[in-house]
Amino acid sequence: MDTKKFKMIDEAFTCLVCNYEVKPLSYTARDHCPNCLCSLHIDEYPGDRLCSCHGILKPIGVEKGKKDTLKIIYRCDKCHLIKKNKMAQDDNYDLILKIMSNKV
Repeated sequence: MDTKKFKMIDEAFTCLVCNYEVKPLSYTARDHCPNCLCSLHIDEYPGDRLCSCHGILKPIGVEKGKKDTLKIIYRCDKCHLIKKNKMAQDDNYDLILKIMSNKV
């Protein structure tokens, strides 16, 4: 990812999938719901809001990132693009484990 194209947007929102009231993270940009882990396909680059797809990015897998972090792998339900996002500290870890064991 080109960090020069990263636009910091850390705002509260209501998840369109599960209606969870999502609060800002305060340490980085919030890019998915911590409850159901879904996201919206609205960015070409993080925070730019330039993508016209607006599909739901649904979690389909988890992989190990750098420094023992986890990345959630998403597939857009509309255009089928695959994207990855870092797991946030308040993410639903039980759901992460289910995704890791392919039980979702």
